[in-house]
Amino acid sequence: MLFAVLFEDNPTQAAELRRKHLPDHLRFLEKHKEWVVAAGPLVSAAGEAQGGLWLVEAEDRETVDRMVREDPFWPTGLRKSVRISAWKQVFAEGRRQI
Repeated sequence: MLFAVLFEDNPTQAAELRRKHLPDHLRFLEKHKEWVVAAGPLVSAAGEAQGGLWLVEAEDRETVDRMVREDPFWPTGLRKSVRISAWKQVFAEGRRQI
């Protein structure tokens, strides 16, 4: 299954915590490259990081939740919230997928 994982960052600490823990976070994503299809920050109109988005291929929601909690960003207080949703892709690269 494909899951969309939306993170909302704690705005009062985001810049400092992201900068400090980014190398460990990126190593974590590389370690899980067989599951993490894509990942990156979400940015406000003012150019400030607001959170992040992952697309994850996994067997179930519990596996994705476990990955989220193993991410080095998780225990730092950077993440204010997370939402994990199953995602069914119906359109890609200019054509229908169903």
